[in-house]
Amino acid sequence: MQQVNVKFNDVNQIKQFVNVIDKIDSCFNLGEGRRIVDAKSILGVMALDLTQPLRLSYDSDDESIREKLTPFLYC
Repeated sequence: MQQVNVKFNDVNQIKQFVNVIDKIDSCFNLGEGRRIVDAKSILGVMALDLTQPLRLSYDSDDESIREKLTPFLYC
């Protein structure tokens, strides 16, 4: 399982994020603490506290996924 931190600046960035990961054949979970949602669900993502960085977890060792997530990564 891979984990990265992501942060969104606006609604358009959330839409882009969901569109990118929706095309990847892997399970993605997004959230922090007890609040975890399916990251491929735009409504689920919008229900989170987007003012803070969120942890994205996914079940894949494919390095190209991290490259696709680069615009959303929070260091």
